[in-house]
Amino acid sequence: MEVFDRWRTWDDARAGLAEHPALDADRIGRAAHAAVRRHGDQTRPTGAPYLEHLLEALEVLVRGAGETDPDVLAAVLLHDVVEDTPATVADVEDEFGPRVAELVDWVTKPPAGGAGRQAKRAAKSAYLRRLRDAPPEAVRVKLADRVSNVQTLDRMPPDFQRRYYAETLTYIVPLTADEPWFASWYASWRKRYAHLL
Repeated sequence: MEVFDRWRTWDDARAGLAEHPALDADRIGRAAHAAVRRHGDQTRPTGAPYLEHLLEALEVLVRGAGETDPDVLAAVLLHDVVEDTPATVADVEDEFGPRVAELVDWVTKPPAGGAGRQAKRAAKSAYLRRLRDAPPEAVRVKLADRVSNVQTLDRMPPDFQRRYYAETLTYIVPLTADEPWFASWYASWRKRYAHLL
């Protein structure tokens, strides 16, 4: 199972993107800088800068899945700005256009309707089920996001590992049906973490 963690900084990513001259590195760079501006000093649960997660997801799409669509690549860098910052879908549209905004909107988890753990889990399940109706480009953004989240699942607390593994099998792996590269990656990931069943 390949782990995508070479692009830790924008300089790393830019060097990696240079190996793919057909890509619009300037547009991707604008999205990366917008993500940094929006996320500020946010960190991941591991304490890593938030940008690392976004660049991992970008690396998954470019190096792994061979994605070249500039809107998909911009959206993967911006996929959490509406969910985790004060930015709105309209803000994303103003800066990057309607298609990027639509992709970000598809992968943005809506706020839970009520208080408490059950309401949050119900809202998340509904969001994950809704992804079955998403356009293929939005599905690829979500698949890359989840690769970044699960590729080092063993670094998370054991109870989280089991729950997240089961959630990924239930909701995310079925999304790979029309995505051969992702289907292969998730199959090897599934074997590596099969002990969590």
